[in-house]
Amino acid sequence: MVSAGVVRFAMGILGNVIALFLFLSPVPTFISICKKGSVQQYSPVPYLATFINCMLWVLYGLPFVHPNSILVVTVNGAGFFIEVVYLTLFVLHSEGKKKRLRLIVIAIVEVIIVAAVAGSVLGLTHTTKSRSQIIGMIAIISNIMMYAAPLSVMKLVITTKSVEYMPFSLSLASFANGITWTVYAIHPFDPYIAAPNGLGSLFGLAQLILYGTYYKSTKEQIAARKAKGETGLTEVVVTRDNKKASNVR
Repeated sequence: MVSAGVVRFAMGILGNVIALFLFLSPVPTFISICKKGSVQQYSPVPYLATFINCMLWVLYGLPFVHPNSILVVTVNGAGFFIEVVYLTLFVLHSEGKKKRLRLIVIAIVEVIIVAAVAGSVLGLTHTTKSRSQIIGMIAIISNIMMYAAPLSVMKLVITTKSVEYMPFSLSLASFANGITWTVYAIHPFDPYIAAPNGLGSLFGLAQLILYGTYYKSTKEQIAARKAKGETGLTEVVVTRDNKKASNVR
């Protein structure tokens, strides 16, 4: 019989693979940015949010904070470096010195915040249980704040009765990512990983239900636009950016 430890490790590996796909999902957006030499109307907010979120979860997974969580460190460590690349491209292709400087300052402030949290927690608490509780709660709050992106996309789908701006592959990956990390957190039970990813699973499921509900009407809208000779809207690329800030653990 397969042990709980083996299942947990397998789910962690699978979670790393799925999360990596989510982290890399904005690549087409940045290819477009590099080709045009401008960030256009894209917002750096999702990348700044994921940047600090990854740092917090790397901190949480360290052996002296929450032992036996190396797979949490690997996935969020990879996400951290990917976000550094995205933010660097944003700085290079942002128009105006003021915008570039503001982006750099915000990123530096985020690093300082995480460093301050790490220093305070490690200096004032002396057990892994206490450290994981404090950092885990902060990471959960960070995750919940990131759910604003998929909520806004879901609202858009309901309003327009179209899933054109909500790619099925990303919705499916978000659902699978949430389920995988929730199972990972079951034994031994880790509420700080289970809670945000359980919620993320529900959001992912809701997106899949919306996709099934409005898929037919989306096809009809696209066909009607083509018949009128209209071009498709560009928000589908923006959605890739917003989806990427959802729960990855």
